[in-house]
Amino acid sequence: QVQLVQSGGGLVQPGGSLRLSCAASGITLDYYAVAWFRQAPGKEREGVSCINPSDGSTYYADSVKGRFTISRAHAARTVYLQMNSLKPEDTAVYYCAAIGPCRSTPIWAADFNSWGQGTQVTVSS
Repeated sequence: QVQLVQSGGGLVQPGGSLRLSCAASGITLDYYAVAWFRQAPGKEREGVSCINPSDGSTYYADSVKGRFTISRAHAARTVYLQMNSLKPEDTAVYYCAAIGPCRSTPIWAADFNSWGQGTQVTVSS
């Protein structure tokens, strides 16, 4: 059984940084892509970034490109999302997801079938 457990998140001032973690069990990250999504109140779930298992290639939504970095630690079965230069519009619940395609943007939530529990990120002064 696939389980994704998220950690990190919280409240940060504009311009600050946060790191989200997504620890996987029941699957090996050597074979499955992992993506990060976010959902703000009243908005659809948006694909933020994904990372491929085979070559580590990554994709980012235009809204976060240059500010967010996705990475993975195989031994720890963990994928990270480092978020820098945070803006109030980055405020949302962030989810990690696995077992889906990571080939281009946009990254579609409907393509992924295993999800973390979500974590709140609030960017506010």
